Amino acid sequence: MKKELITYEDPKSPISEVFKTLRTNLQFMKHKANAISLLVTSTMPGEGKSWIASNLGVAFAQSNKKTVIIDSDMRKGRVHNIFDTKIFPGLSNYLAEEGKSIKDYLIKTEVDNYLSVLPAGNVPPNPSELLSSERMIKGLEELKEEFDVIIFDSTPCMLVTDAIIISRIVDTTIIVSSYKKTKIENLKQVQKNIENVGGKIAGVVINKIPVSMKQYKSKYYYYGERTKELPEGRGENIENKEIELNNIKEETKENEIEENDIKDTKVEIKIEKENEEVEQNDDIINQIDEYLKGKNK
Repeated sequence: MKKELITYEDPKSPISEVFKTLRTNLQFMKHKANAISLLVTSTMPGEGKSWIASNLGVAFAQSNKKTVIIDSDMRKGRVHNIFDTKIFPGLSNYLAEEGKSIKDYLIKTEVDNYLSVLPAGNVPPNPSELLSSERMIKGLEELKEEFDVIIFDSTPCMLVTDAIIISRIVDTTIIVSSYKKTKIENLKQVQKNIENVGGKIAGVVINKIPVSMKQYKSKYYYYGERTKELPEGRGENIENKEIELNNIKEETKENEIEENDIKDTKVEIKIEKENEEVEQNDDIINQIDEYLKGKNK
């Protein structure tokens, strides 16, 4: 599996803890005793919906919940790339072909045997029609009998209607937005489109928020502190952690010095540009004055 699956590669990292918090919030929203089904979508491409869906799926599986991630973006699906599986046969093949169960297309992953994926399959000429078919509803009901959590990774809502169609048949929807990139009017439009067809929205996940190394490592230090409470016999691990933290602090100081140098350079360049603009403006004003004087003569 790829390094994008940080919840699998580094389950104790601060980022993994964020996914666990999201998992807990979704579990508390669930009132029924049966499986929870949810849609992960976005407004536009590149906002990180597939990354969110995949890591959230791993987080659920790590809590011993039988989980399946369905790549319902049959146009440009990415789930097979993230989990390093084949792309077909998959969802499109199940929807287009009669006679087979949706379970026949599932692929097991390395996550404790609790996580399976259903890749997108071959690119069909009519994805929206396939998703709105009775066979899709039947397949979802089959999965609810075997899995605790069903996650749909779908298309961006502002481009095609695929995600809007799925929002009608799942319990709730998560909209992934990108920090300082997603437009608020697009979010409002997506919310309106989903609610117009009877879909429910759990909330919005803001992705790609820049976090300074100092903030990140302060959280890392918190985990290092907790290791000191472990029983005897774990002292060697604690010392290794403290060495790592000291190295991190030294690297952080060096990075801060480099950042200050960069800032000073940027200030100098900005001042030079401002001086050039002032000189250019003075030249323009002088030319206008000369022109006006000539006209008055």
